[in-house]
Amino acid sequence: MDENNKIVPTDIAYTSCILMNNIEQLKKKYAFLSSGNIGYSVLGKPIPYIRLGTGSKEVMYGASFHANEWITSVVLMKFVEDFCKEYEKNGFLYGYNVREIFNSTSIYIVPMVNPDGVDLVTGVIKQNTGIYNQFKDISLQYPNIPFPNGWKANFNGVDLNLQFPAEWNRAREIKYSQGFNKPAPRDFVGYGPLIEPEALAIYNFTLIHDFYLILAYHSQGEVIYWQFLNYNPPRSREIGERLSQASGYSLEETPYDSSFAGYKDWFIQDYNRPGYTIEVGLGENPLPISQLSKIYSDNIGILILSAVL
Repeated sequence: MDENNKIVPTDIAYTSCILMNNIEQLKKKYAFLSSGNIGYSVLGKPIPYIRLGTGSKEVMYGASFHANEWITSVVLMKFVEDFCKEYEKNGFLYGYNVREIFNSTSIYIVPMVNPDGVDLVTGVIKQNTGIYNQFKDISLQYPNIPFPNGWKANFNGVDLNLQFPAEWNRAREIKYSQGFNKPAPRDFVGYGPLIEPEALAIYNFTLIHDFYLILAYHSQGEVIYWQFLNYNPPRSREIGERLSQASGYSLEETPYDSSFAGYKDWFIQDYNRPGYTIEVGLGENPLPISQLSKIYSDNIGILILSAVL
């Protein structure tokens, strides 16, 4: 893509405002693109989705469940822009004709599940404001977690990827035993499943669709997690191995302490269909935007194959 003509910036911290502006710009440039909101955050920010394609097969890719993993939003938005550009010229991505994908599949993308948290970590929420101080008051209870860079949760101090009804009580036992028994920058499961608006929005959005497969984007580790308990959805291992080969990421079982109450866990449990957590990049969150080029090249195969396999 010509860097001078691109809409999605790939060299700056990515915020909820930039995201909303990018979606509007992309829709103006590409009339075939459609979008909407799946709900709103605690602070009332929209949680947008984008639809690529008109096909009957539906898949869903979500990112920035965790605030300091905002680089995943840029990965998905760059993919949206590249997909649109190739569609317009009847081009290819990862060796596949984009118009054929567009006609056979509907790719739903939720690029920023946690806009409030992202805006804290990226510096949109200014110091010494009331909202900033409410985040900080929670963080002060956990002095070993750097603030704001260590923040993963939503505005209420709840980890959105521990909010789903997939052995939620086991997640609570584990995290409480680790000391996360109240609002925290990370790892607090909340006071019940699906009580946070961002998690409930993703849950309800999934219920009204017929997703064959979902990807939940996180950072970091260059790992693909594909299992929940002993569930083994048809073709799940096979597709996971293809995604691993395409990306160079290892296909692994989820570590026990992180094995419950996640979005992909619930999807696998309730639908018995392939669901994957993709951990991009290496290092300490938030990953530097300088890693984006490698992360994107590693993941373009995952993003295309998940729509066609």
